Amino acid sequence: MNKVIVIQFVSLDGVMEDPDGSAGSAQGGWAFRYGPESVAGDKFELGEVLDTGVMLLGRVTWQLFSRIWAPREDEFSQKMNAIPKLVASRSLDHVEGWRNSTLLRGDLADEVAKRRQSQDVVVAGSASIVDALRTHDLIDQYRLLVFPIVLGAGRRLFDQPLGLDLASAEKVGQAVRLVYDRTSANGDHR
Repeated sequence: MNKVIVIQFVSLDGVMEDPDGSAGSAQGGWAFRYGPESVAGDKFELGEVLDTGVMLLGRVTWQLFSRIWAPREDEFSQKMNAIPKLVASRSLDHVEGWRNSTLLRGDLADEVAKRRQSQDVVVAGSASIVDALRTHDLIDQYRLLVFPIVLGAGRRLFDQPLGLDLASAEKVGQAVRLVYDRTSANGDHR
């Protein structure tokens, strides 16, 4: 079965806000202080999903990623540029600035549920999208890079109780990649 996979950089206290510093927050750039071995390339181990899935991004994340990935030509950047991208935005009229990008039309939850029938859906960044999909119980897996820093403030990935099952944990540079699968309401593994 295909999955909706959320990938995020998070601090030890669960903050996901401004890991690269592009938003200009007071504590921004916290993930990138640990060097490229923690953030560069396929650190979320998406592998084949980058060839067969679709990436779902909100406007802010899409705009940031399009500036980062579109001009690059290394192997991982080629995969990021090739993967189909759905952009959820109420303010953008077009998304020609990054190859294989399409504006999501219609209801977010309906479109994601439909896409999941035929391919994996990867959600990167995009806190409001993650919140909306979690509300509709559409997230199957979280792949988190957890960095050894406590920020004490900022937008957190989780703000409600949620049952998860640890699928794997592995050191990646100074971070730890944790993969959690969602459990169903009755505790069964989804």
